[in-house]
Amino acid sequence: MTAGVKALHVLVSGRVQGVAFRWHTRDAARAIGVRGWVRNVDDGRVEVHCEGPEDKLELFLAFLAEGPPASRVTGLEREPAGTQGADSFEIVR
Repeated sequence: MTAGVKALHVLVSGRVQGVAFRWHTRDAARAIGVRGWVRNVDDGRVEVHCEGPEDKLELFLAFLAEGPPASRVTGLEREPAGTQGADSFEIVR
Protein backbone atom coordinates (compact mmCIF):
# COMPACT_ATOMS: atom_id res chain seq x y z
CA MET A 1 0.00 0.00 0.00
CA THR A 2 1.32 3.42 -0.96
CA ALA A 3 1.90 5.78 1.95
CA GLY A 4 -0.95 8.22 2.44
CA VAL A 5 -3.33 6.30 0.20
CA LYS A 6 -6.64 5.24 1.71
CA ALA A 7 -9.43 3.17 0.21
CA LEU A 8 -13.19 3.19 0.69
CA HIS A 9 -16.09 0.97 -0.31
CA VAL A 10 -19.21 3.07 -0.93
CA LEU A 11 -22.82 2.15 -1.70
CA VAL A 12 -24.92 4.97 -3.15
CA SER A 13 -28.72 4.78 -2.82
CA GLY A 14 -31.50 6.71 -4.51
CA ARG A 15 -32.22 7.43 -8.14
CA VAL A 16 -28.73 6.43 -9.27
CA GLN A 17 -29.31 3.96 -12.10
CA GLY A 18 -30.43 4.99 -15.57
CA VAL A 19 -29.21 8.57 -15.07
CA ALA A 20 -25.56 8.24 -16.25
CA PHE A 21 -24.38 8.13 -12.64
CA ARG A 22 -21.50 5.74 -13.41
CA TRP A 23 -20.18 7.89 -16.27
CA HIS A 24 -20.34 11.08 -14.23
CA THR A 25 -18.68 9.25 -11.33
CA ARG A 26 -15.83 8.06 -13.56
CA ASP A 27 -15.30 11.57 -14.93
CA ALA A 28 -15.39 13.15 -11.46
CA ALA A 29 -12.95 10.58 -10.06
CA ARG A 30 -10.50 11.15 -12.89
CA ALA A 31 -10.75 14.94 -12.53
CA ILE A 32 -10.20 14.76 -8.76
CA GLY A 33 -7.40 12.18 -9.04
CA VAL A 34 -9.09 9.20 -7.38
CA ARG A 35 -8.58 5.64 -8.63
CA GLY A 36 -10.88 2.61 -8.45
CA TRP A 37 -14.13 1.52 -10.04
CA VAL A 38 -17.91 1.97 -10.13
CA ARG A 39 -20.71 -0.45 -11.01
CA ASN A 40 -24.47 -0.92 -10.73
CA VAL A 41 -25.79 -3.34 -8.11
CA ASP A 42 -28.84 -5.54 -8.77
CA ASP A 43 -30.73 -3.90 -5.87
CA GLY A 44 -30.72 -0.47 -7.59
CA ARG A 45 -27.74 1.03 -5.80
CA VAL A 46 -24.35 1.96 -7.24
CA GLU A 47 -21.20 0.44 -5.73
CA VAL A 48 -17.90 2.34 -5.70
CA HIS A 49 -14.36 1.37 -4.71
CA CYS A 50 -12.12 4.42 -4.48
CA GLU A 51 -8.49 4.94 -3.54
CA GLY A 52 -6.42 8.06 -3.03
CA PRO A 53 -5.19 10.62 -0.53
CA GLU A 54 -7.75 11.45 2.15
CA ASP A 55 -8.33 15.01 0.92
CA LYS A 56 -9.14 13.79 -2.60
CA LEU A 57 -11.41 11.05 -1.24
CA GLU A 58 -13.35 13.67 0.73
CA LEU A 59 -13.87 15.74 -2.45
CA PHE A 60 -15.00 12.61 -4.29
CA LEU A 61 -17.41 11.65 -1.49
CA ALA A 62 -18.92 15.14 -1.71
CA PHE A 63 -19.55 14.50 -5.42
CA LEU A 64 -21.11 11.09 -4.68
CA ALA A 65 -23.41 12.61 -2.04
CA GLU A 66 -24.68 15.16 -4.57
CA GLY A 67 -24.56 13.06 -7.76
CA PRO A 68 -25.05 14.30 -11.32
CA PRO A 69 -28.04 16.53 -12.21
CA ALA A 70 -30.50 13.75 -13.19
CA SER A 71 -29.82 11.68 -10.06
CA ARG A 72 -31.25 11.93 -6.56
CA VAL A 73 -28.93 10.52 -3.91
CA THR A 74 -30.75 9.48 -0.73
CA GLY A 75 -28.00 7.57 1.05
CA LEU A 76 -24.26 6.99 1.15
CA GLU A 77 -22.88 4.00 3.05
CA ARG A 78 -19.11 4.05 3.33
CA GLU A 79 -16.58 1.86 5.04
CA PRO A 80 -12.80 1.52 4.94
CA ALA A 81 -11.50 -0.97 2.40
CA GLY A 82 -8.20 -2.49 1.41
CA THR A 83 -6.38 -0.90 -1.47
CA GLN A 84 -6.50 -2.79 -4.76
CA GLY A 85 -3.66 -0.95 -6.45
CA ALA A 86 -5.87 0.61 -9.10
CA ASP A 87 -4.04 2.86 -11.56
CA SER A 88 -7.14 4.51 -13.06
CA PHE A 89 -10.88 4.81 -12.45
CA GLU A 90 -13.15 2.60 -14.55
CA ILE A 91 -16.74 1.51 -14.98
CA VAL A 92 -17.00 -2.25 -14.39
CA ARG A 93 -19.85 -4.67 -15.02
